Amino acid sequence: MIRLAVFFLCILVSVCRVHANQEIPQEERNALVDLYNNTKGDQWKVSWDLESPIHTWKGVEVKDNHVVGLTLFMNNLDGVLPESMGKLKYLTQLNLAFNSLTGVLPKDIVKLKNLKVLRLEMNRIKGSLPEGIGGMKRLEVLSMFNNFLSGPIPDSFGNLTNLKELNLSSNNLKGIIPKSIGNLTQLEALGLFENNLEGNIPSEMGNLTHLKELVLANNQLGGEIPTEFGQLASLQVLQLQNNRFDSYTGLKLMDTKQFLVFDTDDKTLTPRFNDIHFERSRMADTKFEDDNENE
Repeated sequence: MIRLAVFFLCILVSVCRVHANQEIPQEERNALVDLYNNTKGDQWKVSWDLESPIHTWKGVEVKDNHVVGLTLFMNNLDGVLPESMGKLKYLTQLNLAFNSLTGVLPKDIVKLKNLKVLRLEMNRIKGSLPEGIGGMKRLEVLSMFNNFLSGPIPDSFGNLTNLKELNLSSNNLKGIIPKSIGNLTQLEALGLFENNLEGNIPSEMGNLTHLKELVLANNQLGGEIPTEFGQLASLQVLQLQNNRFDSYTGLKLMDTKQFLVFDTDDKTLTPRFNDIHFERSRMADTKFEDDNENE
């Protein structure tokens, strides 16, 4: 009788192990293994045991038998993101920030239609932003500062109407700021610091009435500051220095008391924004540091 009980217990354990390893579709498991192999998974700070159940792998969140979260923040990933990342179509959060990722974005990353948070900041990713990114309409956070991105900001960004944070600072982006940015009416933080952007700031940016941080410093933007900036009543951090503006007249419609940080090249405004001393201040060009690695 005891032997029989032990026999059934062994069968039960074996079934549980098989189930645990098959708790997600094979294509999703393959995508995770591809990521592991492409980014030297055996050298990660915290590696994966590929023989263990998926739900035990660091940073992998499984819900209803699908991978819904992948957080490998500051985990020494070194290599190129595999094209199979697009198979993780149930992902809502992808945080691979502060690693050593290289190469270009997988073209199929735009297939992650359920993604709400995409953090790839502080890597070495190059190439252009895909036009198809506008189809990722559930995105609330898109952060890729401190990479080597080039090319223009796609006009399709205007379709990402749920975005609250967009940070593309410290890249090599060129061209204009698209007017479609004005569609992002839920945006609270916009960082385009330290690129090669040119042309005028679109007046449509005045639609961003929830915006709290706007960092456009260290570009080649020109023309006048739009008078529509007077509509940005929620703005607390504004940096415009090191550009080529002809006039800061549009800023005279703004209330100096609303700012924690304000910086321009202009020294003639009354009052002089650059000379204002606030009781509370911080640098705005810190590019919205990733304070919470689980976001």
